[in-house]
Amino acid sequence: MMAAPTRRGPSLLESFNFAFEGVIHVLRTQRNMRIHFAIAAAVLIAALALGVGRIELIALLIVISFVLIAEMINSALEAGIDVATTSFDPLAKLAKDIAAGAVLIATVNAVAVGYLVFSDVFVNRSSRLIERLRDAPAELTVIALVLTIILVLGTKAYTGRGTPLRGGLPSGHAAVAFGGWMAITQVVGDSRHWFLITSLTFLMAVLVAQTRIESGVHSFLEVVYGALLGALAVLVIFQVFG
Repeated sequence: MMAAPTRRGPSLLESFNFAFEGVIHVLRTQRNMRIHFAIAAAVLIAALALGVGRIELIALLIVISFVLIAEMINSALEAGIDVATTSFDPLAKLAKDIAAGAVLIATVNAVAVGYLVFSDVFVNRSSRLIERLRDAPAELTVIALVLTIILVLGTKAYTGRGTPLRGGLPSGHAAVAFGGWMAITQVVGDSRHWFLITSLTFLMAVLVAQTRIESGVHSFLEVVYGALLGALAVLVIFQVFG
């Protein structure tokens, strides 16, 4: 009688592939995970730009990993509970709440560590930035953003799509967000930390645009059109009158 063939376990390469597939799946399906990844990238860029020390960088990497791991465990637990239960179960809800609480604790801890790492770095430099913003052309910035809103409303009236505050071409939220990014970029154009500031504001504008797509209010094209409209309108105003 022939022995049953033994099942071969996954190779090391396959195991890594499965692990990366898990990370990609969470990024693709969980909005919070994408937000955590974006914030982690921004924090690491800021750490490199500001020249934090090795110990501080190690602390940042640990808390970032802690948050991402907690979010992935939370997602895995939620998926397992959804498969195991077909109706409302108070214990299932409690388990999900506890997992979400673990993510919250990890996030609060990461914020605290980030504050301790960056606070000393920003103390001396923030005063110079505040003085520069105080001398910035505030009237020009306000006019540029108001003009952006007018262009958005005019375009929506012309196309007849959506309402003034929701839907249609273009996305007003994306236009204002990217207009604000362009205004800040122009204001701090010759600052020492221009790249850091413009990168962070650009990232926030992208997050605003992403929420409009994920909520189903705007299509990708409407958001891109709004972003270009806002950025170009503010850029033209600053170049002509700045």
